[in-house]
Order: sequence, then C-alpha cells, then structure tokens
Amino acid sequence: MKILIPPSEGKSKKNNITALFSETKSLYLSNIEEILRLLSSVQKNELLKIYGTSLEKSEILHKENLEIFNSECSYAIERYTGVVYNNFDFASLSQSSKKFANKKILITSGLLGLVKPYDPIPNYKLKMNVLKLTSFWKPIFTKALKEEDFILDLLPGVHRKAYDSKNSIEIDFKFFKDNKSISAGHNGKAIKGKFIRFIIKNKLEKLDEILKFNEDNFSWDGKSFIKKI
Repeated sequence: MKILIPPSEGKSKKNNITALFSETKSLYLSNIEEILRLLSSVQKNELLKIYGTSLEKSEILHKENLEIFNSECSYAIERYTGVVYNNFDFASLSQSSKKFANKKILITSGLLGLVKPYDPIPNYKLKMNVLKLTSFWKPIFTKALKEEDFILDLLPGVHRKAYDSKNSIEIDFKFFKDNKSISAGHNGKAIKGKFIRFIIKNKLEKLDEILKFNEDNFSWDGKSFIKKI
C-alpha cells in the first residue's frame, strides 16, 4: 500500500539539513536535471504562465528553481506546510507512526518526483500542470507504483493524471446538500489531513479498516467520504 498526497503551495523556507540537494540520494536526480533544462529554456514572457504571479516574483522563483542543486534542504514533511499538513500534524506522532508514514506516504511533486516524508528537499515552486509535467512523470510514477497491492489516491485531478494504476482507490471528500454531492473544497483539505493522520497514527494497512474513518461527520458511502449538510 502507498498513500499518494499532493505537495502544498505553502512551504517553509527554513533549512534544517546542511547538505545540499545535489548531495542527497534522490531517485530522480536525472529526471530533475531534465526538468531544469526545460525550465532554463523558458523565455521571460512565459514565466507568468508558469508561476502564476507577478513578473518580478516569477523571476525570483525561477532563479530559485534553477539553483536547487546548490540549495540546502529540510525534510519534506517539514518543508511542506498548509492545511492538509497542519491537520496531519506529523510532529506530534509517535516515532513508530513516523516510521510508518515514511514507508507508506509518497508526495507527488511536479519538480522532485515521488517524495517520502523524510526525504531532504530544497525550497522550490513548480506546479504539476505546467511544462507537460503530468506526461513527463506518468511512465516514471506508473513504474514506481506497479507492484503495490493498492494505492490510496488523495490527489487533486491534475496529479491523478501523472500515473496509471488498476489498483488505485480515489479518495474524495464531499458535502451532500439538496440531494446532490459537491466538493468539500477548502474544508476538504482539513479533513484530508485528519484522514491521513487516522491511517498513520493507527498504522492501518487494510482497506476495510481505513474506510471506517468517520470524523467531522464524514463517512464513506462506497465512492467518497460524504458529509450531509
């Protein structure tokens, strides 16, 4: 079993590991180098589309991305912040649960590949929906996941396009209102973090036990976790 979760937009800039990213043992260094070559060929007038912010800020982010091999690192679980990660609250888990998390969780990064919680990573910003990164990573992710008995997919739509698996269970959180279900939106991020915590804290590996999750009135209906409002 693997649990696929997205990276967060918010990232801590603090570096807790003195080693440079080039000195780490990432499985995807050659793939990352290829993406950086693509990035380095991007014209100035294309930066806004890639980074989705002002030109000034885009140029700063672009420079930081191109220099990641010379950047210091933090563990991924400390680098990524945001609603999902805050509600997962990894820091408060037992050591045995943290080890279980590092074994089971993979974070799908558009720049860095499949990242474990304890993988050292630099600060960066690059979404999955640019430079055809879903297509770039798809054969790589698919191969990496092919031996898993099942995959819990907690990814947004664009990240789900970055791999193929017949053993994937897509986990979505929805509200049921006026006889129809709608995405839980921002509220869905908080409950997603709590769901991840439920699995990791209890070291669950059986799907039937995982789908018994029931918190904040969300419960599994056979297709999604639904909360009636």
